[in-house]
Amino acid sequence: MSHFAPSNWDEPELLDLTGAPVPEYGTGSLADLLPTLVAGQGVPGLTASIPELTPADRNCVFLVDGMGWEQIKAHPDEAPYLNSLLGTSRGGTGRPITAGFPATTATSLASVGTGLPPARHGLPGYTVRNPATGELMNQLRWHPWTPPKPWQPYPTVFQLADKAGVATAQVSSPAFQTTPLTKVALSGGTFLGRMTGEERMDLAAERLAAGDRSLVYTYYSELDGAGHRHGVNSDAWRGQLMYVDRLVQRLAGQLPPRTALYVTADHGMVDIPFDEDSRIDYDEDWELGAGVALLGGEGRARHVYAVPGAEADVLTVWREVLGDRFWIASREEALELGWFGPPGECDERVLGRIGDVVAAAQADAAITASVNEPNESALTGMHGSMTAAEQLVPLLEIRT
Repeated sequence: MSHFAPSNWDEPELLDLTGAPVPEYGTGSLADLLPTLVAGQGVPGLTASIPELTPADRNCVFLVDGMGWEQIKAHPDEAPYLNSLLGTSRGGTGRPITAGFPATTATSLASVGTGLPPARHGLPGYTVRNPATGELMNQLRWHPWTPPKPWQPYPTVFQLADKAGVATAQVSSPAFQTTPLTKVALSGGTFLGRMTGEERMDLAAERLAAGDRSLVYTYYSELDGAGHRHGVNSDAWRGQLMYVDRLVQRLAGQLPPRTALYVTADHGMVDIPFDEDSRIDYDEDWELGAGVALLGGEGRARHVYAVPGAEADVLTVWREVLGDRFWIASREEALELGWFGPPGECDERVLGRIGDVVAAAQADAAITASVNEPNESALTGMHGSMTAAEQLVPLLEIRT
């Protein structure tokens, strides 16, 4: 007589934490890009850590918010020019780089600008706990207001390049000029605000020609907005991608001699189905909320802050409920596995900003919060986790 163990059927298999595709910090992440470029321009104290890239006198980085590697590859008709450049990515290897974790704008822009991983620059998510106040701090909107310098004390790569005599400029929307996020992540040299994408491309090319050694950063955000609102399979998103394709071609056609243009992104995106299985509503789930003091992060990359003493219980419950669809790690495990940066390299001031439990989506699912985060919970396209669709970003290259 055979004995069946129904529990083997009832309990879904937990995702193996060691199977999470950790970002390539130190060799091929967004944090490594600017240090590599300016080290090649002779700026002291920085390491060229993306070995595939070769130096140029003039460097331009065009960052398109939300334009992941997989999304470019999936849309050859909408982005013919970008697709023609895929083979140039990462120094001609035809490979992407990684955003970093979480794959979200505030974290990625801080990684780009400081040349440091999240465990060091200290913007490890969309919303994180401020250990000094116990409140959630939105690092994209900088709310509630927090003194920027203590929150992120390191100099930006732009500041170091400017100090070393490299003609340095950011060309972006005027709305970003005075924001705290710009201050801590992207300041240094000259900020030039221009409204349209065409104006930014034209001015970026001008600024590149303004010095024998130059570093210009420019940015476009509307593709991300279309993806959040309508999804990455929507006509609105495709229309934005077509526009970005033309912008890149416009900039490439105006580059001065001895220039390398790099087209990259802060993250990709996935569409989350509007059903209860795909959108787990934390605000309606008493089990997930038990022992939790604060829920931070965003739908696909959650920081879970436990009531003191409940950390182990919260970890156990979150694993039981979500562990077959999310990588669920304790803070210590996430740091040891290198989610936020190379193991052993977390600044003391950053530790309390990272959740006691960290949840990263593997499936096309999100942990929403319909009451406390109604706007974010209603988004179609989301990002933040370590899946290829979110984590892999282009590093397309055009040289003159």
